[in-house]
Amino acid sequence: MDGDFRTEFTRQPAGLKHRPALVLNADYRPLSYYPLSLWPWQDAIKAKWLDRVDIVAEYDDVVRSPTMTLKIPSVVVLKDYVKPQKRVAFTRFNLFLRDEFRCQYCGGKGDLTFDHVVPRASGGVTSWQNVVAACSPCNLKKGSKPLHRTGLHLRKPPRQPAAEELRNMGRKFPPNHLHESWMDFLYWDAELEA
Repeated sequence: MDGDFRTEFTRQPAGLKHRPALVLNADYRPLSYYPLSLWPWQDAIKAKWLDRVDIVAEYDDVVRSPTMTLKIPSVVVLKDYVKPQKRVAFTRFNLFLRDEFRCQYCGGKGDLTFDHVVPRASGGVTSWQNVVAACSPCNLKKGSKPLHRTGLHLRKPPRQPAAEELRNMGRKFPPNHLHESWMDFLYWDAELEA
């Protein structure tokens, strides 16, 4: 697999044809940054109709029913605050996000898998504290040997990330497409005024 590994987790730019709506929590922050919290335009209109969201920005495109015409929402904000989860699920995606989509041995990107620092054959467990992102060549080089016998070194020790830390890490990886109406609500491209 060539290129940037994280692009497999983002929607293709052609997805903008479907006019997704950026979903903001009641505090005007996205529900998640990576993957970016997006709803299909149909869900955004349904939520507005059910009075669960306010529309903050709209596309130029409209949808019509027999009795009304409505601009497609591009940014919606929830009326009720959704408390962010404090517990971080131990998933492959979250592991790669914690390790910034880089091999923790050589720092390379792409062709990532995961590796047990203390091999399972030696009693190592599958946990935040023992699993790291690794490229295939480094993973094959390490095999089931202890780390000190391989000549490999960890870039940083594995640990369980806090939920807020993982959300902040997601800000470093904006998706391949961002609608201009979303920019005021996303912090990575917002221009600061002097």
